[in-house]
Amino acid sequence: MDLSHRTVLIVGGTTGIGRELARRFAAAGSTVAVGGRSADTRAELADEGIAAFRVDVTDGDSVARARDAVLAQYPELDTVVTMSGVMLLEDLRDPAHFEAARTTLDTNVVGTIRVIDAFTPHLVARGSGTFVTVTSGIAFLPFPPMPTYAASKAAVHAYSEALRAQLDGTGVEVVELVPPAVATAGQEKANPNALPLDDFAAEVMRLLALEPTPNEILVERVLMHRWAERDGTYADLVAQRSKALAMLPARQG
Repeated sequence: MDLSHRTVLIVGGTTGIGRELARRFAAAGSTVAVGGRSADTRAELADEGIAAFRVDVTDGDSVARARDAVLAQYPELDTVVTMSGVMLLEDLRDPAHFEAARTTLDTNVVGTIRVIDAFTPHLVARGSGTFVTVTSGIAFLPFPPMPTYAASKAAVHAYSEALRAQLDGTGVEVVELVPPAVATAGQEKANPNALPLDDFAAEVMRLLALEPTPNEILVERVLMHRWAERDGTYADLVAQRSKALAMLPARQG
């Protein structure tokens, strides 16, 4: 992928990984816009020269309004990154977890589909472009305290595979970005083993720049997750990660 002279929209790009990728695309020479819910972070990005649009991926009308506003300002849009997501702890022994599950699926899965559906006609009509979906290493190696998050990212992986097959021949590519744990702002202490954001973003941009663009963007740190089943390490790693169930409030003490 040529990272310069693209016109990129990153939905969920007002914070964390999305915000850093927006800055990297802009630095590479692309025109970049982001979408998100926070007025404060949208204003901060606007101060950096990155256009920011309000969008709530759990609201179809909000997505449609954002699409119309983005395409009115950037009719040459050729790249849509959809990465809005939530990560919520759930104790499956307590039926009250269901609300967290529903929120997770509506944001991570249905929200992704809403964004893709909104921009598919535009990209297909122009005969070229790229969707970048964002999953997680947890899609391939579950983290038991976040069961629906894992399920949601596995669903987006499968959806991305099907989308790529259905868009074959249209000129529209589908690229899946698979992050490991990344130390975004405020999260460094929560997971001291997380990959520093700068290192992650630099490796992602290097991989995106490959020709042809890989179907999956896999930084080195996520390979153990992606290929755990193939490598025969899956059961042992899931058992190891299950120790984190002790972090659930009802299981402490």
